[in-house]
Amino acid sequence: MIKAVSSHSIGPIALAPSVLPRHGVAYLYAAFFSIGLVTFISVGQAYILNEHLKIPTSLQGAISGDLVFWTEIVTLLFFVPAGVLMDRIGRRPVYSAGFLLLALAYGLYPLSRSVADLTLYRMIYALGIVAVTGGLSTVMIDYPAERSRGKLIAITGFLNGLGIVALNSFFGGLPQKLIVKGFSGNDAGLYTHLAVAGIALVSSGVVGFGLKGGAAVKKEDRPSLRALLCSSMNCANNPRILLSYAAAFVARGDQSIIGTFLPLWGTTAGIAMGMAPAEAVKKGMMIFIISQGAALLWAPVIGPLIDRWNRVTALIICMTLASIGYLSLGMIGNPHESGAIIFFVLLGIGQISSFLGAQSLIGQEAPKAERGSVIGIFNISGAIGILVITTITGRLFDSMSPKAPFIVVGAINALVMLAAVYVRIKSPGRGYGGEYMEI
Repeated sequence: MIKAVSSHSIGPIALAPSVLPRHGVAYLYAAFFSIGLVTFISVGQAYILNEHLKIPTSLQGAISGDLVFWTEIVTLLFFVPAGVLMDRIGRRPVYSAGFLLLALAYGLYPLSRSVADLTLYRMIYALGIVAVTGGLSTVMIDYPAERSRGKLIAITGFLNGLGIVALNSFFGGLPQKLIVKGFSGNDAGLYTHLAVAGIALVSSGVVGFGLKGGAAVKKEDRPSLRALLCSSMNCANNPRILLSYAAAFVARGDQSIIGTFLPLWGTTAGIAMGMAPAEAVKKGMMIFIISQGAALLWAPVIGPLIDRWNRVTALIICMTLASIGYLSLGMIGNPHESGAIIFFVLLGIGQISSFLGAQSLIGQEAPKAERGSVIGIFNISGAIGILVITTITGRLFDSMSPKAPFIVVGAINALVMLAAVYVRIKSPGRGYGGEYMEI
């Protein structure tokens, strides 16, 4: 049997058979906006807690952790069904629907009058996360030829980071700009969130019309729903898939900790220094952007190396960098002091490394026919990680130190790194063909 070879590419990225350049361009657009839209919730939420709801800063860590807790309960319930749905009807409709749900959540968020309202709207947002992150992860694995997988994952990481920096820097500073122009604090928050909702709505249309239609396999080749669910669990018999699930546990926890507690740390520290809420949110957003800017610049460095390394080796290196980045924040006093910048840079490098390392490993190991379902389990593992880590560390943020969440995540990264060393010795797997460099 002759294996199909794609003749299409986008720049240095060779595409999988049947994937056209226009599909790839639509995916790259989605990669830019997906994580940026997902992460703005933390910046916007810090503003709403302080300006709209007037919540005391001493309670905001626990409230933020609880909101993430309920978000992850929803994601735990829906990641596998969403993955199965993507395998059955295709990636495009699910991914597009995710952006619609994000648009709805952002439109409702500034209308909250209580923490209960925030929780309800956060659950709508959670459904959007399930569809958007599941779609992003699955399409990222579908579209490249194997020899270009690491490159596309690196470009995706770069675009994710660029989207995070661009969207959060613009919209994070927008309330203060509107206040300067004479808008009230509440109206500034409302119009900012409605603008973000508009971006999500447009993105839904681009994904709905631009991505490749259809399911990943022909109808006659599709496994039953029960078979998809069972096989996605059975795939964990592969130690490298099991390792990737463990990596997802901490890698998605990494992103959530940074997105939730880094802006909050900067905001509460700024308010303690006497800043107004809008100014404090902007300052908190800036340290978040520093970390994401570092991730943005690091992604194209580590991505090509992942293509040349054994993927388990790559995960060891990535988790080591993540451990260093998170644990280094223990050395910071005030997050707004100039010397703290280097630690936020290390944090961003570590966060994107753990994300790329985990995605590269699951991308190599996930079987095509059950890919959406396996990615669903991968994402569920990440959701459990977020659930456990943020619930515990949200209270540590308030009761012990704003640095506590980062120290906990750094320690967990170190444990996954040790597990990866064990798998590398016992079941190293493979790299990519002629470009594979055995380390």
